[in-house]
Amino acid sequence: MDRVIEFVSQHYYLIAAWVLTLAMLLWTESRKSGKSVSPAEATRLINKEDAAVLDIRPKKEWDTGHITGAVHIPLADLERRMSEIKADKSKPVIVVCNVGQAAATATKQLKTAGFTQAIRLSGGMTEWRGQNMPVVK
Repeated sequence: MDRVIEFVSQHYYLIAAWVLTLAMLLWTESRKSGKSVSPAEATRLINKEDAAVLDIRPKKEWDTGHITGAVHIPLADLERRMSEIKADKSKPVIVVCNVGQAAATATKQLKTAGFTQAIRLSGGMTEWRGQNMPVVK
């Protein structure tokens, strides 16, 4: 432990550069994932703003249960099946995956296609079920 303290005190500029690099990496990664909403906020958007729900999970996961009214387009097929999303491009589209990470890729694709309010469900279906929100099979 003494050697670590000695290293830090003698090489503070290296530590500062490392901290800055780490902060930039975290900032960049958080911007890539786009805006996210909680299950409660997603429910509000669905009920009050007529938000569409896009489930990008594989069919096997979709069959275990999904959000009522969701459109199922697996992430691998999203590019070619984009026209199946029957939503006004200016209204919210909530993208759902299993844990919330893959949805970032889909929201990016949707924004490129003109869906200005593409957002991801924070925590995905895992969080949705964890908060005892309704699912249909």
